[in-house]
Amino acid sequence: MKRLIILVLDSVGVGELPDAHLYGDEGSNTLGNVAKAVGGLNMPHAQKLGLGNIIPIEGVPPAAQPQAAWGKMAEVSKGKDTTTGHWEIAGLILDRPFPTYPNGFPAEVIAEFERRIGRKTLGNYPASGTVIIDELGPQHMETGFPIVYTSADSVFQIAAHEEIVPLELLYDWCRAARELLTGPHAVARVIARPFVGQPGSFKRTANRHDFSVAPFGPTVLDALTENAIPVYGVGKIYDIFAGRGITASVPTKSNQDGLDRVVELMSTKQEDCLIFANLVDFDMLWGHRNDAHSYARGLEEFDARLPEILEKLEPEDLLIILADHGCDPTTPSTDHSREYVPLLVVGAKVQPVNLGIRQTFADVAKTAAHFFKVPYNTVGVSFLGEILPEERS
Repeated sequence: MKRLIILVLDSVGVGELPDAHLYGDEGSNTLGNVAKAVGGLNMPHAQKLGLGNIIPIEGVPPAAQPQAAWGKMAEVSKGKDTTTGHWEIAGLILDRPFPTYPNGFPAEVIAEFERRIGRKTLGNYPASGTVIIDELGPQHMETGFPIVYTSADSVFQIAAHEEIVPLELLYDWCRAARELLTGPHAVARVIARPFVGQPGSFKRTANRHDFSVAPFGPTVLDALTENAIPVYGVGKIYDIFAGRGITASVPTKSNQDGLDRVVELMSTKQEDCLIFANLVDFDMLWGHRNDAHSYARGLEEFDARLPEILEKLEPEDLLIILADHGCDPTTPSTDHSREYVPLLVVGAKVQPVNLGIRQTFADVAKTAAHFFKVPYNTVGVSFLGEILPEERS
C-alpha cells in the first residue's frame, strides 16, 4: 500500500514571481511578510522539515538537516486564482486567464441571469463579501433580490440571507448562473454566499458552495481514477474540479476540521490512494482581509497539527505540502498575489534534498503519476527520482 497526501495551504506563497509586475504584485511574499509582521513565526515542526530552507522566514531558521525534500514552484499558467493554481497542480496549464469583471458584469449577462431566476438582482460590482452584504443586505431582505458581486478573481458571487432565500434555491440560482456563464464569460467559479443575522450584524455562514467550470482537459485525478486509484477530495477540491476525477468528497468547515478529516482518511483508507486537501482559511478568512496576525496564528495552528499527520504516514506514503498562489495580507491589495509556492515532500524513504525552483506546479501531477505508475501526459517533470533512490533510472 502506498498513499499520496497533498495538502494545499491556500494562498501561502513564498515570494513574487518574475512576472509579478504584470499583476501589480511587486513586493508580495505572503509567508515571509507575515512572519515579519508579527515579529517571527513559531513553527518548529515545519522548521524541522525544512520550511526555512525555502526562503528566509523570521522565526523559522533553515534546518541543518531537513527531514523533508524542499523547494519552491513557479506558476506558468496565466492567472493567480484558486482554480488556475489547482488545475496546474493537477497537470493542466491555462494559456489565458479566466475572465474578470472590474466594472461588474455586462448588462446582457445580468439581464439573462435575472430572466432565468425570475427576479431582479442587487449590486453587480466588485466588492468585499462582508462589505457588500452590510451595504445591500437590508434591501435584499426587503425585496428578496439576490446580491450579485465579483472581485479581482474570476468569480460570480451570489449572496442571500438564509431566512429569505432557502439554501437549495440559492444553489439553484448558482447552477443557473453556471449554465449561463460559458464561452467568453466562462468564469472560474460561481459561488453561493449565504449569510444570516440582522442589519448591522450580518454574518456569512459555512454553507458556501462553489460551482466551478469543468477542467478543459484530463487531469492527473482523471488518470488515477481511470486506473482504479481512488482520489479523496477534502474541502473545496471537489468544487474546484467540478467533481471530475474525484472518487469521494469530504466537505470541511475550517482548517482544523480539514485536518481532522485528513487524519481520519489516513486512519481508514488502507489502500493505494490520493488524499487531496485544501485548507482555505488562510486565503478566505485572513489573506483577503489583510489580517496578518490571524494569518500567522493559522500557520502556527497548522504547524501544531503536523505531528498528527506525520505519525499517520505509512512506510510507502508520500506527503506533499504546497500552496496554489499567494494572498499577502501585508500589502494594500486584498487580492491574490502572483507568487512562487513552497514545496515540502515528506516520507520514510524520502531523501532530504533541495528540489530547487520547479518550473511549473504541474511537476506535482507528473510526480503523482510516476508514484502510482499510471500514464499521464503533462508539461510537468517528475521529481520522484530525486527523492526516492529506487525510482532513479
